[in-house]
Amino acid sequence: MSKVKFTETILRDAHQSLMATRMTTEEMLPIAKKLDEAGYHSLEVWGGATFDASLRFLNEDPWERLRKLRKAIKNTKLQMLLRGQNLLGYKNYPDDVVEEFVKKSIYNGIDIVRIFDALNDTRNLRTALKATKEAGGHAQTAISFTTSPVHNTEYYLKLAKEMEEMGADSICIKDMSGILLPYNAYDLIKKLKETVSIPIQLHSHFTSGIANQTYMKAVEAGVDVIDTALSPLGNGTSQPATEPMVASLDGSGREPGFDLNNLNEIAEYFRDIRDKYQEKGILKTKVLGVDPKTLVYQVPGGMLSNLVSQLEQQGSIDKFQEVLEEVPKVREDLGYPPLVTPMSQMVGTQAVFNVILGERYKMVPSEIKNYVKGLYGKPTIEIKEDIKKKIIGDEKIYTGRPADLLEPQLENYKDEIKEYIEQEEDVLSYALFPQVALKYFQYRQAEKYSIDNDLLNKEDKTYPV
Repeated sequence: MSKVKFTETILRDAHQSLMATRMTTEEMLPIAKKLDEAGYHSLEVWGGATFDASLRFLNEDPWERLRKLRKAIKNTKLQMLLRGQNLLGYKNYPDDVVEEFVKKSIYNGIDIVRIFDALNDTRNLRTALKATKEAGGHAQTAISFTTSPVHNTEYYLKLAKEMEEMGADSICIKDMSGILLPYNAYDLIKKLKETVSIPIQLHSHFTSGIANQTYMKAVEAGVDVIDTALSPLGNGTSQPATEPMVASLDGSGREPGFDLNNLNEIAEYFRDIRDKYQEKGILKTKVLGVDPKTLVYQVPGGMLSNLVSQLEQQGSIDKFQEVLEEVPKVREDLGYPPLVTPMSQMVGTQAVFNVILGERYKMVPSEIKNYVKGLYGKPTIEIKEDIKKKIIGDEKIYTGRPADLLEPQLENYKDEIKEYIEQEEDVLSYALFPQVALKYFQYRQAEKYSIDNDLLNKEDKTYPV
C-alpha cells in the first residue's frame, strides 16, 4: 500500500473548533511557506465558518485571505469546506449563486472543494460538484457520518457509489461528532475501497477521545488521506494532533514521510498564537478535553457550546443534562438527520424549547418547520405522521430538489450593493451574509476614506502656503 497522506486543518477547522475561528490572515502568513514545504497532501484553509467570521469579527475580506494564502503557498493544494447548496451559509442558495461562488473560489486559489449536505441528500450536491469540475477543481463529496437504525454500512456504500457515479473525484467520510469507532471504521473503509475506485479520505474530531484509534484502523484498512491538526490546536473538539499521528505510523509500511523536527518547529509558531487566544479567554478549557457523552448523544463540540450558550441566556443551565437527553429523541422524531450544520443547530434549538417549555413541540422554529416541509431535502427515513401534524399541521410537503424553488438572484444582489462593489466577489459575500457583508463594506469604505484623507493632508503640507 502507498504512504498515507495528510490534510492539515490548522488554518481552518482547528481554530474554528477550538477558538471560534478567530485566527487572522496576518497570523497565518508568516508560517505559510513552512507549511507549504512540510509535505502535506493539502492544507484546509477556507470555507466552513471562516468566511462569516472574517467579515463579522475580524473586519477582513475572506477573498483577500484566500488570495494571500495562495500567493504564499505555491506547491501544496489548498482545500475548502462547502455546505453543498447551503454554500457557507445556513440556507439553500439559488443555482446561479452556487455556480458563481464555486467558480470564484477556484479562480482565487482553491484546488479541492469538499462538498457535503447535512442530510446526505445528493440532489443538494450536484450543482456545486458540477461547477467545481467545470472550473477545473477537484470535487470531493463528503458523507456526513452518523449512526442510527438506518445509517449502516450498506447505506454508506450505496451513498458512496452514487457519489462516484455523479462524478466525484474523491470521497470523504466526515465524522463531525467523533463517533466512528475504530473497528467500524476498518470495516467501512475496507468495503468502500472494494466498492468505489476513487480515493477515500477520513475526517474526524477528537471530541469523544477515540479518533486516534479510528485513524490507525482506517490506515490499516487502506484509507488514502486523513485530516489532522498540529498539536497546539489539535485534539479536544479539533482533529487528532498531527505529530503523534505521524510518529504512530512509524513501522506501519505506510509512513507519510514527514520530518518531525520540521513539524515541531511549525507547531511552536502556533503554540504562541494559541497561548495568546487562551489569555484573551477565547480558547476555552472545555473544548480542550474529551467528552465520552458524545458517543451517546452524538452532539458535536460546536453544538455543545451552542447548547450551553442558549441555556445560559434562558437562565436554565441546570437543564443541560435533560436537553442532552432530549437531542436524540428529537433527532429520531425528525428522521435521524446527521448532526452537522445546519441540522445540529436546528435539532439543538428544538431540544432546548422542548425542555424549557415543558411540552414537546409547543414552540417550533421556522427552520424546523421548513425542514419537515421538505425545504432542506429528504430525511433519511419518513417522519412519522403524528410528528408532522404537531409541527406543520396539514401543510403540504415538497418532494422535489429544494433549490428548484429558487429564482436566480445574482443580478438583483449586484443592483442592491452597486455603490459598495470593489470586486466581483463582493456580490457573493453579500449574497451569503447580507447584513454582515454590508457592515464590512461600510467599514472598508470608511477606512479607505480615512487613509485617503491622511494622504491628502500629508500632500498638502508639501505645498507652500
